Amino acid sequence: METERSSGLNSNGDPDVSLSILVVDDESDLREMLTRSFSREGHRVSAVGEGRAAIERATNEHFDIVLLDVALGAGPDGYEVCRTLRGRRNVVPIIMLTALDSEADAVLGLEAGADDYVTKPFGLAELRSRIRAVLRRSGPRAAGLGSDVLTIGAVSLDRSRREVSIEGEPVRLTFSEFELLDALMTDPGRLLNRQELLRAIWGDSAYRDPRAIDVHIRHLREKLEPEPEKPKYILTVRGAGYRLGTP
Repeated sequence: METERSSGLNSNGDPDVSLSILVVDDESDLREMLTRSFSREGHRVSAVGEGRAAIERATNEHFDIVLLDVALGAGPDGYEVCRTLRGRRNVVPIIMLTALDSEADAVLGLEAGADDYVTKPFGLAELRSRIRAVLRRSGPRAAGLGSDVLTIGAVSLDRSRREVSIEGEPVRLTFSEFELLDALMTDPGRLLNRQELLRAIWGDSAYRDPRAIDVHIRHLREKLEPEPEKPKYILTVRGAGYRLGTP
């Protein structure tokens, strides 16, 4: 079961609670800068410079979020670290740190199971905003958003527990996949375009590649659909967006 987490950083970027953050980057200057900045704000920060250490720490210790660079030099890169953690059913939120000139880095990171990405060089204000968005999604739902349990066909989504099941069997989703499914199930049959879905997941659509939605949709289909190539739940409206089918 996924544990509930606080958003951790308030609207000013200051800590509401102390977070446990794992920074994974082979650039020592960046590791030191992030460690110093977040520690000064009252968070507990661990930093490693290579993939094997990242896998070991994230597997054996609890972290509220992982900031994971794509390029890690020798050993597993960021994609492999992310895939390994997801393969071990580790659902810790992961934000990938990617190269400025490579949108492919971002898409590949999402393919590997990351929840969001930030392109280098980035400002601390932008990084805090992304962390808030990811952790806000994993915290308690705000009042007034409707029923805590949504059911469409054999799929059931429990907002309060952040659990999804098919015919009673649990399905593990990443935070972004959960929010995407929630957005689709909230208003079954309604067509949502990529920009609307980006806002539903991250709170805004700025600096994000709409292809991220296609990646998450494909992952959801693989986890929910008996035949992902012939979806009955998550339907594509070509050139317009996606909607939830009601089988």
